[in-house]
Amino acid sequence: MGDKKQVLRAVLFSLTLIVTLVRSAAAAPSEAARVDLSADQLSFAAGESVVVRVAITNPGSHPIKVLKWYTPFDDVEEPLFTVRRNGVPVEFVGPHYKRPAPTGSDYVVLTGGESLVREVDLGAYYNLSTTGTYTVSYQVQSWNLFSERGSAAKLAASLQSGEIVLFAEGRPSVPPALTGGATFNKCNASQEGELLSARAGASSYADAALAYLKSGVQGPRYTTWFGAVSTANYSAVRNNFTQISTAMSSAAVQFDCGCKKPYFAYVYANQPYNIFLCKAFWTAPMTGADSKAGTLVHEMSHFTVVAGTEDWVYGQAGAKNLATTDPAKAISNADNHEYFAENAAALP
Repeated sequence: MGDKKQVLRAVLFSLTLIVTLVRSAAAAPSEAARVDLSADQLSFAAGESVVVRVAITNPGSHPIKVLKWYTPFDDVEEPLFTVRRNGVPVEFVGPHYKRPAPTGSDYVVLTGGESLVREVDLGAYYNLSTTGTYTVSYQVQSWNLFSERGSAAKLAASLQSGEIVLFAEGRPSVPPALTGGATFNKCNASQEGELLSARAGASSYADAALAYLKSGVQGPRYTTWFGAVSTANYSAVRNNFTQISTAMSSAAVQFDCGCKKPYFAYVYANQPYNIFLCKAFWTAPMTGADSKAGTLVHEMSHFTVVAGTEDWVYGQAGAKNLATTDPAKAISNADNHEYFAENAAALP
């Protein structure tokens, strides 16, 4: 009888062990994508394009998704690279977009062993106007990098490569910003009217946000979008809205309606005050969450002469999560500024 009990215990133990191993295997995270950075040459004359090759590879056997925005799949639409000249960070001069939250169609799927390979001319997106030795690496972070549902850990997922070192002679810098009165390019009469109304709404939003911050209120409206209150962070946000309010009411803005991408809008941070409006802008409400007026606050905040914000995350869920997990980034994220200004939930 005793022998039978021992056999039964052994069988039960074996079954438990098998179930545990199966569960562990099912719970094991899939292998992350790998990024390799290379160049066909390591020294570039002033007349040569500084071209690097990016290879994003799925090293595993199961398909993985990567958000196209953070790859050079169609174009470089984010600061995908960390570039330093003689150790000093180099300015990203490419476009800064406002987008809706990502959906499934915004992802590229890599099957097991598949690679996405693209060549990028760094000089089109980074200021390489000074001769020097440049250290380049591919580094991106996003809460939605591998899933539109966001990171299960509620922290930003990342992709990064090793560094390569290049020598480049200085080449002409990006053309200077346009100046002059408020103008329209590729806009019809109806669009011009909508933009004038949107700018008036954006100016009201910025003024009201600044009034809130000048009053010193530290209520849920602030903490929802910018996180735990600290003197330095609160002051930084107040200074940002001081600049946004001034620019929105008095800057010479050029609106360009020629963008055909499915986003809201974009700007080049070093070219104030040119704002390019895309498809999603025209279907957005005039005011409220993700509105036309709010979009203009978002884009105005990007200009380096205004607040120099980044696009760390997109969408209300991502912005709220960023405020909770990383207030230092929330106070420099464009969508957080927009949602604070729109105050669509009427937070006190």
